[in-house]
Amino acid sequence: MDLDDHELLQRTAAGQADAFDAFVSRHADPVYRYLRVHTATEADAEDALQESFLAAWRHADGFRGGASARAWLLTIARHAAHRIYRRRQGEPAAFEDIDSLESLGLRAGWGQPDGDGADDQDRVRRAFERLAPEDREVLTLRDLDGLSGDETAAVLEVSLAAMKSRLH
Repeated sequence: MDLDDHELLQRTAAGQADAFDAFVSRHADPVYRYLRVHTATEADAEDALQESFLAAWRHADGFRGGASARAWLLTIARHAAHRIYRRRQGEPAAFEDIDSLESLGLRAGWGQPDGDGADDQDRVRRAFERLAPEDREVLTLRDLDGLSGDETAAVLEVSLAAMKSRLH
C-alpha cells in the first residue's frame, strides 16, 4: 500500500487489517529502536512494541493528525515503556548487551567503525550510557529517529522550549 500514515490509520479504524499491516511494516523498526534504548532488555522492548501496536490498533480512530503518526505512535510506545519500567520496579543499571545497541546504530545509518574510529564510537557509547534517561530519550528521538523539534516535544509531552533545553 502506498498510502500516507493518516490514511492507513483511517482505514485501520474502519477495520482494514491490511492497512494496519502496512502501518506496522513502516514503523516497527524505528519504534523498536526507540524502545530498545529505553527499556532494560530486548524482551522488555519487544513487549512494549507489542503493547504499542496493540494500542495503536485499538485507538486508530483517535489519531487526529495534529502531529505526525510517527510522533503519535512513539508517544504510545513511550507510555508502554514506562508501564513496563513501573512493573519492573527499578531502573536498569546498564544495557544488557551493548553489541545489540551497536547494531541498532548501524541500522540507523551510523557508519561501521574502522581503526581508530572504534575508540571514538566506544567513548560516545559510554557517554550516552551516563546520560540521564530523559536526556537519552531526547537524543534518541532527534538524532536516531530523526524527529523534528515539534514532533519530539509532542512525544515527550513537553513544550518545544523544554525539549530544546533538554537537548542542549
